[in-house]
Amino acid sequence: MPLENRYDLQQLLLVRMDIPQWHTIWQRNFTRVIPFLDFCQISPSDRLQILSSSPFPINVPERIAKKIEKGSIDDPLFRQFAPLMAEETATAGFDADPLHETTAHCTENILCKYHGRALIITTRACGMHCRFCFRRHYPYCQGPSDFHDELSWLHDHHEIDEVVLSGGDPLAQPTSHLERLLSALGKISHIKRIRLHTRFPIGIPERIDDELLSSLQKIPQQLLVVLHVNHPKELDDEVIVSLSRLRRLGIPLLSQTVLLRGVNDRVEILESLFSTLGNAGIIPYYLHQLDRVLGAAHYEVPVQKGLALVEALRGRMSGYLVPQYVQEVAGRPCKMAVSTAITLS
Repeated sequence: MPLENRYDLQQLLLVRMDIPQWHTIWQRNFTRVIPFLDFCQISPSDRLQILSSSPFPINVPERIAKKIEKGSIDDPLFRQFAPLMAEETATAGFDADPLHETTAHCTENILCKYHGRALIITTRACGMHCRFCFRRHYPYCQGPSDFHDELSWLHDHHEIDEVVLSGGDPLAQPTSHLERLLSALGKISHIKRIRLHTRFPIGIPERIDDELLSSLQKIPQQLLVVLHVNHPKELDDEVIVSLSRLRRLGIPLLSQTVLLRGVNDRVEILESLFSTLGNAGIIPYYLHQLDRVLGAAHYEVPVQKGLALVEALRGRMSGYLVPQYVQEVAGRPCKMAVSTAITLS
């Protein structure tokens, strides 16, 4: 049976089981290296640069794989998701917990790094695995959580007025699970804002469905959605239309981008990305200097180059389209603006 027909049959069966469309599409992700390389038509010689297996498994949406230039290991999307041999090169200054998150727990699933804010690890699951992910070695708790301890802790800490939902990706949860958590947070009066950080719509825009929108409308607090996007190829009409459904609910949309060598470290690429976001009503929020996680050294862009790129953007774009260039430094009270004063040693 042709592949597309197998997918159609699978989708029909899952619909009958009341499984949402987005989850059906998510199940098509490439989760094994060889099929992914075959699909991308990578030559035998170029495959010598790719790891055949990794403790951090690949996870690439079919939608993203279709956008990759066939036969090119230099494609900016391929470079974000393919496990390159360079990941096994030990580099001084890069470690498994670059932000010291394992020491920032208030409960099993709450991280407290900044005043007035708490971050909930909602799930270990993600819509895709970026190879530079700063949590690629994170010791996630096993199994689902009812967040009883987290909600109890938040009830008792009135200094917390903003909660960040992270992961993994909070949209990797079933909507019913996410709605229960949001409903419980909605009953805590001192929480005024809830921020949802996601990359899911980039690979599976169908995630922004009627059920999710209905759930988000019930939240009494101010909700903000922060989209992780690194290259203009990640944005297309379907992604933009999907995100516009959130905007129509009055939800502010922000973006964050990681500066990545060989992916987006040219001013023309960043200008195109931030212009496309701005045209879609998504405000560029942060441009991150790479978190120095073990296995990602080949993505690092020198700070001086990053500063030059941001300065060039300021000369080409409206100020509100140029994000803050920041770096998270373990133990500091906030993300730090990148400047010549910051050292990465």
